[in-house]
Amino acid sequence: MSLLVFYLFAAIAVLAALGMVVLRNPVHSALSLALVFVSLAAMYVLLSAPFIAVAQVMIYAGAILILFVFVIMLLSPGTDQGVGALKAQRGLAILFGAALLVLLIAVLGGAVLPPTRGTFTPEAIAAEGDTQAVGALLFTNFLLPFEITSILLLVAIVGVIVLAKKRQSISKQ
Repeated sequence: MSLLVFYLFAAIAVLAALGMVVLRNPVHSALSLALVFVSLAAMYVLLSAPFIAVAQVMIYAGAILILFVFVIMLLSPGTDQGVGALKAQRGLAILFGAALLVLLIAVLGGAVLPPTRGTFTPEAIAAEGDTQAVGALLFTNFLLPFEITSILLLVAIVGVIVLAKKRQSISKQ
């Protein structure tokens, strides 16, 4: 039964991801992205990873998605929608998307992935706890990527503020 629910959420995530790419309205795309994030969180729960599921909802569906929506609303891309689009762009996108799908099916269909075993086995995580295991990895092995991500987010926020200030100064003139 849980396998069926997993496949249901996987299908919802894939359809929402397709909707995110296909929809023209950026706010609707952001809402589709929210559905992808929630579906992924549900799959994490089914995979017995409650900490990752909660982090998925709080960080991605909460903070990152709200940041995306703020950027969309701040820059209001609806005013220049469709300007400069190629006539053959949609056909090329469908062609390349189909080619990518065929390639992914071919690669994943022939792949046999061995199970990975690290230092954090299910027994070790049960003894130590999910949060402690993630924290230990995050602040030891993955400290540099964690800090780089925080710097990238800071740069993105500063960039949005600079773009908004430029747009406000242009609109006042």
